[in-house]
Amino acid sequence: MNRLFWLVIAAIAILLLVLIVNDESGTTLGLANDDFADAAYMSIFGIVVAAGLLGSGIPLNHMMRNIAIWAVIILGLVTGYQYQYELTNIANRVTAGLIPGNAISGNSIDGAETVSIGQSSNGHFEVNALVNDQRVRFMIDTGASTIVLTQADAEKVGIDVSSLSYTNPVSTANGRTMAASVRLQEIRIGNITRQNLRALVSQEGQLSGSLLGMNFMNSLSAYTVQRDQLILTD
Repeated sequence: MNRLFWLVIAAIAILLLVLIVNDESGTTLGLANDDFADAAYMSIFGIVVAAGLLGSGIPLNHMMRNIAIWAVIILGLVTGYQYQYELTNIANRVTAGLIPGNAISGNSIDGAETVSIGQSSNGHFEVNALVNDQRVRFMIDTGASTIVLTQADAEKVGIDVSSLSYTNPVSTANGRTMAASVRLQEIRIGNITRQNLRALVSQEGQLSGSLLGMNFMNSLSAYTVQRDQLILTD
């Protein structure tokens, strides 16, 4: 081990001497001096580690097995880091498929907040949102110009439906009806939040479910359909 120590010291001394001699040219053996120094230091470090392992008395087959295990672990960690966004998207697709209507929060490659919504068995995109901190299930309807709440959902989020004035004409699956205009203090879908959005409250029995209309969708930077997934981007 003493011999190894002095060999390492000698190698470092030679390395420093070579770098000093080639300082003005800026290159050594065709490499930039910084790159050459990094490669040399890593080589010396590798030699020291290898010598230590060989001198430890550990059987070579055990040593190689442990090195292989650590190499796989490190490769897995590096791969996971490099493809973290792609892996997140895959996980979101799986989760959204298992729990229809659940908003799966994530981030795009450029760091923007995203929400993934799986397609329901009826072919529509439906999502559970929080309106004024109350859970409301919406069907996303790009044909609706604004958010529309059923009377039951409006009451759930704290709107006094008895004091509303139903003066706004709207078209529903049951035909043309009148709705009341309100303001929603807050609506949150996953990690995307909007405040003070206009909404309509339908008359009782005129709407089977609340609709998430274009005034919310247009507030997003993007929304795209990828096979059976709707991706909202803040």
